Amino acid sequence: MEQSLVYIVDDDPDMRDSLRWLMKTVGIRAQTFASAAEFLRDFTPNGPGCVILDVRMPGTSGLDLFEELIARGEGMPVIFITAHADVPMAVRALKSGAVEFVEKPFNRQTLLDKVQRAIKDDSERRSRMAARANLSRRFQQLTDKEREVLELIKEGRPNKDIASQLQITPRAVELRRSSLMRKLGVRSLIELLRLTVVQEAG
Repeated sequence: MEQSLVYIVDDDPDMRDSLRWLMKTVGIRAQTFASAAEFLRDFTPNGPGCVILDVRMPGTSGLDLFEELIARGEGMPVIFITAHADVPMAVRALKSGAVEFVEKPFNRQTLLDKVQRAIKDDSERRSRMAARANLSRRFQQLTDKEREVLELIKEGRPNKDIASQLQITPRAVELRRSSLMRKLGVRSLIELLRLTVVQEAG
């Protein structure tokens, strides 16, 4: 939790201070914003965290802000807090992907539990994104000739057939196969196939 940051967006200064203090009691850093516009101007996510949003604010509402974040491709979890909850609002928030929808007054420990779970989810999401980016970089290192060999390996073709198909020697196939496996960091055919399945799944 030390590297995480909770972003609190609420037009009520007392609520902002109260939530920031609550986060501090469990060692979670928090940054507060008085409006959606202020948040959008200063928001720079550098690590795992979550956003606590007041639904009803002057100007851009919390729901509109959340949908703007989605449009920008920001996947950080969001917890909505409001004193004016109603069913359509809750449905809209949850359908948009919000983690939670909490009505004031709320139990502080319950909110902390939700925040900590959201941060954990965001940390895992970022880890998955980093792993996918790393895998993509490894595949990008392959030459066009190595990719040709890889496609035929995926079809279950032996080296001799691959050599015939590409009109090269079996030794050239072995060299390309060895090179692509080294670049991808795998040591066996099973590992190679598993990695390509993961890559293609995105």
